[in-house]
Amino acid sequence: MNLLISGASRGLGYEMTAEALRRGHTVIAGVRRQGASNGKLVELADKHGVRLIVADLDVTDEACIAALASQLKDEGRELGAIVNNAAILTARNTPIEKLDMDEVIKSFDTNLYGPLRVVKHFLQLLTEHDASVINISSEAGSISNAYPDDYPYSISKTALNMFSQQLQVYVKNRGIQVLSIHPGWMKTDMGGENAPSDPREAASGILDLIERKVMPKTRFQFVDHTGKEMPI
Repeated sequence: MNLLISGASRGLGYEMTAEALRRGHTVIAGVRRQGASNGKLVELADKHGVRLIVADLDVTDEACIAALASQLKDEGRELGAIVNNAAILTARNTPIEKLDMDEVIKSFDTNLYGPLRVVKHFLQLLTEHDASVINISSEAGSISNAYPDDYPYSISKTALNMFSQQLQVYVKNRGIQVLSIHPGWMKTDMGGENAPSDPREAASGILDLIERKVMPKTRFQFVDHTGKEMPI
């Protein structure tokens, strides 16, 4: 299977890339910029060779996204999964009265419009059998468990869940699975050192969902990394 993973240079994106390669898949690892920050991916490339392609994929830059999609199409490459992982968390612990709206715009540009752009250009390549679109979401996007904090991140993830639901309806006759996945509070740059879970565990669970070793039974498309239904 060929997997496209955005935000692949660190955290959950890196662990999903490593796990997919370990399972024998090929990964197009999208990074915002090439450079020293991708050293861990270079190490994976040395180990796995042509099964790892490190590609420019800034999800806020539609021209960049379109160029990569065009390149893969010209190469005759099909995809089995699109994993929209790239995200930002800004304006933490900021009350609404002090919220900088530019931070909200930036969050939506990456967390919601980014996946929209990626799917817009790569859906045409999602033609492998039992293909998936995986949108990495968060329990913070649950309306029923809303809390007065992290406004840009939470609201953008709620909207991402809606996009997953709409997209599933759109592609249901093509055999494509669409899921919003809450990976858990993990020890990553975003989650911090106090987080209780390991991103490698989440990565393994997400790959099980992509490979359809686990089939969620849920009314909506919002689940955790084990396939358990999350509250909308």
